[in-house]
Amino acid sequence: MNIGFQFKQFFVRHDRCAMKVGTDGVLLGAWAPTSKLKIKNAKLRILDIGTGSGLIAMMLAQRCPEAQIDAIDIDPEAVDQARENFQNSPWPDRLHASHCALQDLSDSAFNLIVSNPPYFVDSLKAPDAARCAARHNDTLPFATLIEESARRLNPDGTLAVIVPCDAEQELQTLAAAHGLQCTHRCYVQPKPGRPAKRVLLAWQQSLFFEQSGLYSMSEAVCEHLTLEDDHGGRSDEYKQLTKDFYL
Repeated sequence: MNIGFQFKQFFVRHDRCAMKVGTDGVLLGAWAPTSKLKIKNAKLRILDIGTGSGLIAMMLAQRCPEAQIDAIDIDPEAVDQARENFQNSPWPDRLHASHCALQDLSDSAFNLIVSNPPYFVDSLKAPDAARCAARHNDTLPFATLIEESARRLNPDGTLAVIVPCDAEQELQTLAAAHGLQCTHRCYVQPKPGRPAKRVLLAWQQSLFFEQSGLYSMSEAVCEHLTLEDDHGGRSDEYKQLTKDFYL
């Protein structure tokens, strides 16, 4: 039985989680923009929405030694598992898991909000209720994710997500409607020559850019990442992105 996954600095147990450790979570945890936050803030607050096993939260704890990280999920089993993983990690004092829906979260003013959200819409649902909730966006529609995240960001805070490429336009439209400006996007293709299947997106408050005179949406950083090389192994660029995590 596969009970978990060993990374360089921590072990993620996921035998009680609906969604197991996967590439999407690893990508977001390694890619989410953090460098400017480190420069501007002595203390960071990070929110991981739909934390599951706590994978992304722990990756960000490793990347941001000064950050306090709140992780929320609507699945009580996942929250219990995340708490167990947090307690056994090198950073138990900086990681906090709560059984809470985003809509009910009272806290605000986060420097960074991340989410690997459920994204299936009107598709065949799994018989496992927990796995169904983790995969289908009935409980957290994209509109709710964007609206609730936007009002919980610091003025210069960042929201970062990973979604299927066919969901990008909807998210970009929703983000713009709530005053968020795209700063980074990265298209992820599984193999050379194959179309991208996932896109990593990051936004900041548009007002922050207007006041600071920074670049416009047309100048958002656009990247491309291929997961595998021609021989089926991890590509050099994927190895570089995840070198601090994978054994």
